[in-house]
Amino acid sequence: MTIKETIRKYTPRLKFVTHIPAKEVEIMMLHLLDKNTIWLHLNYNGPFEKEKELEKLVKKRETNYPLEYLINKATFYGETFNVKEGVLIPRPETELLVENAVEILKEKSTPVKVLEIGTGSGIISVMLALLIKDIKIIAVDINEKAIELANSNAIKHNVEDKIEFRLSNLYENVKEEDIDMTISNPPYIADDYKLPDNVKFEPSNALFGGKIGDELLKDIIDQTNEKNIEYLLCEMGYDQKKPLEEYFKNFNVEKYSFYKDYEKFDRGFTLQIKK
Repeated sequence: MTIKETIRKYTPRLKFVTHIPAKEVEIMMLHLLDKNTIWLHLNYNGPFEKEKELEKLVKKRETNYPLEYLINKATFYGETFNVKEGVLIPRPETELLVENAVEILKEKSTPVKVLEIGTGSGIISVMLALLIKDIKIIAVDINEKAIELANSNAIKHNVEDKIEFRLSNLYENVKEEDIDMTISNPPYIADDYKLPDNVKFEPSNALFGGKIGDELLKDIIDQTNEKNIEYLLCEMGYDQKKPLEEYFKNFNVEKYSFYKDYEKFDRGFTLQIKK
């Protein structure tokens, strides 16, 4: 069969798991062939010789298994990152968190030090290292597999000299007292929330934040305040703005702001604490 015929054959099998079934079949083919989209389109009428391997990938994808885990790649901020099972898959809305951090950090004239809590695949730290010239980052996670993956992404993007990866539960192994900003995309989903089928394959400890969902977020706020760190930027759940705004009243706050994601849901905040 030609590439074009193969795409037509397998596309219907994915129509109930994705809104772009043909595109996903193409992505799997490119992964197997180690080619780019331009090559694929130029060779549409050429033979496809890896149908058995493709059939295995499509069969697994039919179960709602994430495409990113199948191809071990995800795109974030226009860059390609390594991903693997057992570590949270990067989401487009996290780009907004990075942008908010860059807006603050680029105004600082001195070298800056940033702590990322729950680095996962390392996308936030790597992008900050790429976008801010004079920066040092400590990136922590409780997942050893995540630390290994994040480090591989730092090496892939040539920023390993700017980032130190550590195993740590929040601030447990962070003793530095000169941190300018903490940034985090922590677990913030309530424990009893029913996840969509595709998300069930991702690690639960990177998704669920407690009975209500904001418990871990509040721990991060508490500990950031205790550490006397000026800025805290976090992602949060769409329904957590009011309770967090109320919680901010417990601290000596300079100012704070919330932002919405691409779907216009409340998705994160910037908190500046008086030093």
